[in-house]
Amino acid sequence: MTPDNSGLQAVRARAYALAESGRFSNARAVEQALIAEGWPQAGAALQSDYARKAISEKCQAAAKAH
Repeated sequence: MTPDNSGLQAVRARAYALAESGRFSNARAVEQALIAEGWPQAGAALQSDYARKAISEKCQAAAKAH
């Protein structure tokens, strides 16, 4: 694993945690929160459709649970 990959994985892990918090409605809102927290690779980490879909689904599930 390269340092770049581990950095992207860390951002994705944080994105999933934010999505599961129930405070965000979609992947774009989570991405904005990551940027506000100072994650420099937020955009790159969430670039794939798969990652955005997974995060949006976590946001929706969390909203239903809260």
